[in-house]
Amino acid sequence: MSKITVSLIKADVGSVAGHTTVADELIKIAENNLSEAKESGLIIDFRVFKAGDDLELLMTHTKGVDNEEIHRLAWETFEKAAEKAKELKLYGAGQDLLADAFSGNVRGMGPGVAEMEFTERKAEPLIAFMMDKTEPGAFNLPIFRIFADPFNTAGLVIDPSMHQGFVFEIWDIMEHKRVFMKAPEEMYDILALIGAKSRFVIKRVYPKPGGKLPEDEPVAVVSTEKLYQVAGEYVGKDDPVALVRAQSGLPAVGEVLEAFAFPHLVSGWMRGSHNGPLMPVSFKYAKCTRFDGPPRVVAAGFQLSNGKLIGPVDLFDDPAFDYTRQKAMEIAEYMRRHGPFEPHRLPREEMEYTTLPKVMEKLKERFEEI
Repeated sequence: MSKITVSLIKADVGSVAGHTTVADELIKIAENNLSEAKESGLIIDFRVFKAGDDLELLMTHTKGVDNEEIHRLAWETFEKAAEKAKELKLYGAGQDLLADAFSGNVRGMGPGVAEMEFTERKAEPLIAFMMDKTEPGAFNLPIFRIFADPFNTAGLVIDPSMHQGFVFEIWDIMEHKRVFMKAPEEMYDILALIGAKSRFVIKRVYPKPGGKLPEDEPVAVVSTEKLYQVAGEYVGKDDPVALVRAQSGLPAVGEVLEAFAFPHLVSGWMRGSHNGPLMPVSFKYAKCTRFDGPPRVVAAGFQLSNGKLIGPVDLFDDPAFDYTRQKAMEIAEYMRRHGPFEPHRLPREEMEYTTLPKVMEKLKERFEEI
């Protein structure tokens, strides 16, 4: 059979009660639109999710990544949902649709995109991660831990099929360049880059040559679109998504999820201007309330069967993550007590694309030489 492509494309096209959650009416529009595409044979299967104020479209097909028909389907689905959002006077209606018309690909037009094409294995576990109130670099730490940290992923030590490690494709999203680096042999150099998560972002992870899986087929992919780079000013956070394959020469599902058991600090909370803990939550709690947050992530688990999606399993709907959530709230409380002070508020250089420069512009004439 031909290779399967999995496309996870998201956009904020309007939400209920500020930035809280996606309206049911928009979910229904998306499901109807994708149902028609499935009936016509354009896509094999789909699921529609919401994470905070983001509408998430998960689709399987055989047309490869960056396919114009698939991207047009996503764009037109978002447009229909945005029209309804405007009718309902939802908050931020059409916010992430930064172009007037579709031009062949949604990349650079506002929506976030994570796509991978691969040969489906005998058993193909797949996890779709969806974040809200944060940026693409929020995936750096967990993706590194999944594929390069033996303290997280035991298989790197005890599974011969993973022992050789993986290849990381890292993007410099300021200079628009990329580099391929190997773990474990270049681990320190990888960390030197991805620790600066607002600039260097893990885009894809590949198997190494000679392993059980084809070296040219990614095993993880992250959306890296930066909204402010498209719009030229702050229009909302990037709210990234990722796809991760698991098992049989790859980290087990439990090893993938273990990387989210630590609620690490990420940027993008309230007005895109604050640092806060990333909290793993169930679908039920994928709505952002306290200070428009805290930042959160949901995980939908599937088995693929000839492109059909068996699932989802709500993977963070488990008391095993209650401790992580409690720790996240303790961190949230601690960070909130800083109010407008750094490090809760982002450093000055990262505030350049928020509304802060407008405040500084108002005050500039009042500054005098010392």
